[in-house]
Amino acid sequence: MKKGPFSLLIGLIISFLAIASANGQKAIIKVVDKKNSEPVAYAHVCFEGLKTRKPIYTHTSIDGTVSNEVREPSRIVISFMGYNTYKDTIRPGQFLEIHLDPSILDMNEVVVTAQYTPEKADKSIYRVEVINARQIEQKAATNMADLLKDQSSMQVTQDGVLGTSLRIQGLSGQNVKFLQDGVPMIGRMNGNFDMNQINLNNVDHVELIEGPMSVIYGSNALAGVINVITKENKTSLLNTTANTYYESVGVFNFDASVSACFKKHGFMIDGGRNFSPGYSSTDTSRSKTFKPRRQYFFDGYYTYTTGTLKLKMGGDYFNELLIDKGALQPVYYINALDNYFTTIRYSGRLEASFKLPHSKFVSLLGSYSFYERQKQKYDMELTTLEKIPITNSDGRDTTAITSWTGRGTFSSNNPGRKLNYQTGIDIDVETGSGKRILGQTRQIGDYAAFFSLKYDPFKSLSIQPGIRLIYNTKYDAPIVYALSAKWDMAANWSLRFSYARGFRSPDLKELYLNFKDVNHDVIGNPDLRAEQSNNFNLGINCTTEKKKTALNVEVSGFYNMINNVILLAPTALTPNQYTYVNLSRYKTTGGTAGIGFSLYPALKIQLSVSETGVTGSLDEESKPGSLHWLTEVCLTANYTLAKPELTFSLYYKYTGKAPQIVFNDKSLDWGYVDPYNLMDITATKGFLENHFRLSAGVKNLFNVTTVPATGMIGTHGSGGDAMNIGWGRTLFVRFSFTFNKYK
Repeated sequence: MKKGPFSLLIGLIISFLAIASANGQKAIIKVVDKKNSEPVAYAHVCFEGLKTRKPIYTHTSIDGTVSNEVREPSRIVISFMGYNTYKDTIRPGQFLEIHLDPSILDMNEVVVTAQYTPEKADKSIYRVEVINARQIEQKAATNMADLLKDQSSMQVTQDGVLGTSLRIQGLSGQNVKFLQDGVPMIGRMNGNFDMNQINLNNVDHVELIEGPMSVIYGSNALAGVINVITKENKTSLLNTTANTYYESVGVFNFDASVSACFKKHGFMIDGGRNFSPGYSSTDTSRSKTFKPRRQYFFDGYYTYTTGTLKLKMGGDYFNELLIDKGALQPVYYINALDNYFTTIRYSGRLEASFKLPHSKFVSLLGSYSFYERQKQKYDMELTTLEKIPITNSDGRDTTAITSWTGRGTFSSNNPGRKLNYQTGIDIDVETGSGKRILGQTRQIGDYAAFFSLKYDPFKSLSIQPGIRLIYNTKYDAPIVYALSAKWDMAANWSLRFSYARGFRSPDLKELYLNFKDVNHDVIGNPDLRAEQSNNFNLGINCTTEKKKTALNVEVSGFYNMINNVILLAPTALTPNQYTYVNLSRYKTTGGTAGIGFSLYPALKIQLSVSETGVTGSLDEESKPGSLHWLTEVCLTANYTLAKPELTFSLYYKYTGKAPQIVFNDKSLDWGYVDPYNLMDITATKGFLENHFRLSAGVKNLFNVTTVPATGMIGTHGSGGDAMNIGWGRTLFVRFSFTFNKYK
C-alpha cells in the first residue's frame, strides 16, 4: 500500500523526536560490587580521551552511578579503597555496568619500596606488608608507635624522655631504616628513632619489609625498612580535610589540610598540633613517667605531571617541646629543676621521574634534612612561678645533625621480557655538631653504587641478585650482595626466599654524642666497629578465594648472624653510666605462622603466632650460647554491619617472656621482661555521604602500665626492675571531615 504525504510527515516527526530524545538522555555508567551487586559509592573515576589525552576526574554518586559525558573514545579508570583498579575503553554515549572486584585480603596493594617500578604486593619478589589508610583509621593510630605496637615479630617499648624504640626479628631499632617517601629520616636518640614523632595525619599507607635491605638502602637496614608514603591528591580538583582526636588521659590533637589537582599541576599544604599533658600511674609528684609533649608540624608539596615526566618538590617541618619536671628540692621544697627539650626537624626534597621508550625509567631524588635537639634547664621558683634559666654547660646544650642525600636510579622493567635490571647511586653525607659531640663537629660520608638484575626464566619464577659497592669515609665497608627469589609453585601457592649480606656503620650519636640528664648517662664510643651480617628468609604463602570467602595461610622463618653488633653496656668506672660496645657475635632466628579469613563484606580475621630466639657471645673464640625465646600471639578482627555501615575492630597481642641481652662487669648475662597482654577495641562510622567520619573506643583494655623486669640495666623505661608499656586504659574519640570537589 502506497503511503500518502500525511503518513510520511508523521513518520518523520516521530523519528526526529526519537533522535532528539536519545541525544538529550545522558549515558549512565553504574559501578557495583562484583561480590554482592551493591552500588559502590564515591569511587574515583577518570576519563582520558584517546586522542586529546585530556583527563576528566569525577566520582560515583551514592547509588554508584556517574554520567558518561566524554565526546571521544576514552580510557576509563575506576579505583576505590578495597577494590582492584578497573581499566577499559569507552565510547561516547555508551551505557555500561561495571563490576568492581573487591580485594578481600588486601593482596593487591601497590607498593614502591625496593621495587623497580610500582608493583602489586603479591607480585613483589620481596614480602612487603602494607598498612593502608583504612587500617590506620580502624586502629585510631596517631603515630607510628601506635600503629606498630600490635604487629607480629615487632616489639615497641617506651622511655619517658627518649620516646619509643622498636625491635624487629630480635634486632634493635638501630638496624631499621625509616623512610618518608623514600627519603631517610634522621634524628635518632640513643640509636633508636622516636616513633612518637612520626605522625600519621597525612599518611596514605606504610610499607614494611622485614630482613636486610642493605643492597638497596645501605646502612641501618639490617633488620628491615619502614617506608611512610604520604598522601598525594591525583583525582579531585579540590580536597580539604580536618581531624580531631581526644584521649581521656588528656591527649588532644588537631590537623587540617587542603590540596588541589588541576590539569598537570598539584599542590598540598598540611599542618597540625598534638598535645599530651604527661602521665604517671602512681606518682603524684611533679615528675611524670610519660613526659608532657607539645608538637607542631607542617608539610606540603607541588607536583607537575605529564605522560612521561613527574616533578615533585616537597618539604616538612616538625617542632616538639618535651618537659621533664624535676622533684622538689630538699630543705625548703619551694623550687625544682626542670629540663625543657625542644626537637626541631625539617627537610626539603626534589624528585624527578622520567618514563623513557622501551620500558626504561629514570628516577632522581635529592634532599636536605636538619635535626636539632635543644636542652634548657630552669630553676623553677614555685612560690613566684618564676623560671630562671641555668646557663652553665649542664643547663644549656644544643646538638644538631644535618644530612644531604642524593639518589639516582635507571631501570629497565618490561613485564614481557625475561631479563630486567636496575642500577643506581646513593650519596649520604651526615654532619653532627654540638658541645656534647666529641670534637664538637663530626662528619660521616657514605657513597655507594648498586646494581640489581631480575631474571624470569619461567612465568612462575623470578630470581633477583644484587650487589652494592660502598665507600665510607670512616669504615672499610665490605661488598654487600643479596639473592632473592619468588616461585609461584601452583595457582594459589607462592614461595619467597632471600639471602642478604648486611652492613651498618655506627651513627654519629653512637660514636660521639654524650647524653646526660636526671634519668640517663650515655656516652659515645669512637672505637666502635661496623656491624656486618648474614641473613636468610624463607616464606610460603597460600591464598584461596571462593565466592564471598577468602583464606590466606602463611608460614615464614628467618636466620640472622651479626658480627660486631652494637649494644649498650655499663662503663667500668662510673656507676649508672653506659656506653656502646661491640658484641662479637649475635644470632637471632625464628618464624611466624599466620592465617587470615574473610567473609565478604562483613568479617575479616587475622591470627598469627611468632617465635623469636636470640643469643650472643663476647668474643670470636666463644660459641653463642643456647637461644632465649620470645613468643608472640597477634589477633585482629574487623566486623562491619551493612546497616548502618558500622565497623567494629579488635586488636589483641600477647607478648611472652622477653629476653634482653645485657653486660655486667664485662660478662654476658640475660634479663627478662614479664609477659603481658594488650587489647584495643574501636568502632568507626561515616555520616553524610562519608564527608564526616567518627571513631571511638578503648585502648589498652587490660590497663597495662609497667611490666616487671629482672636483670635489666636501668637506662631505659622505669629502671632496672620494670619496663614502661603504656599509660593504662583510656577512652578515645576521633572526628574527621573530608570534602572533595571533582569539577
